[in-house]
Amino acid sequence: MTSIVEQLRAAGCVFAEEEAELLAEAASDEGQLAGLVARRAGGEPLEHVVGWAGFCGLRVEVGAGAFVPRRRSEFLAEQAVGLARPGAVVLDLCCGVGALGAAVASQVPGGVELHAADIDPAALAYARRNVAPYGGTVWEGDLYAALPAGLRGRVDVLVVNAPYVPTGEIGLMPPEARVHEPLVSLDGGEDGLDVHRRVAAQAALWLAPGGHLLIETSARQAPLTASALTAGGLAVRAATSEELHATVVIGRAPAA
Repeated sequence: MTSIVEQLRAAGCVFAEEEAELLAEAASDEGQLAGLVARRAGGEPLEHVVGWAGFCGLRVEVGAGAFVPRRRSEFLAEQAVGLARPGAVVLDLCCGVGALGAAVASQVPGGVELHAADIDPAALAYARRNVAPYGGTVWEGDLYAALPAGLRGRVDVLVVNAPYVPTGEIGLMPPEARVHEPLVSLDGGEDGLDVHRRVAAQAALWLAPGGHLLIETSARQAPLTASALTAGGLAVRAATSEELHATVVIGRAPAA
């Protein structure tokens, strides 16, 4: 194990000891372990190498070519759980591997009616497995175009972690993200908020009366995200977590 830790340290892994233990746990024999260590030392995200990411106490399946759920997004899940009553219709839009939907469904007493949608078929292969324990249904397509008409006007909690990195800042991201995660899950357009505006513009059509839309954003971009939700006819507030450096903009549909 010492040589593995040294190899990971040489590759720049800050938490080499912890990563070595996870790699050893994921490997079935010494040959596979050597391959996993080589992949990690070569720059692949640890989560892609071991096949899962920790998120809200769950082990969420991920793999090569998929967006890795970020710890700060646990704040988004927490806010959604606080708004979801038992039996609520929950939609994880831009779901990626379905981590948010699974986390919300796992924490609401009595469960929810869970739906998840994304444009990326590779991510949805993981999402299907991640939401299956909660009876979730996965839809493939571009935002609301993916959804069945029967969901229109029924969604109580619409949770969204859409891409919000400005195109010009993609090159500043760590290589683990910009090299190994799909661009469609990172690039939010010129100011980072293209998808936020598209989500907000039609949200009121899909939300139930009094339903909520929650979007993860940055502190810097929060005012513009909030403006998009206001323009979409929602009453808006923001929530922040200093611990996780997380910002969520929350919009509420009219009660009637």
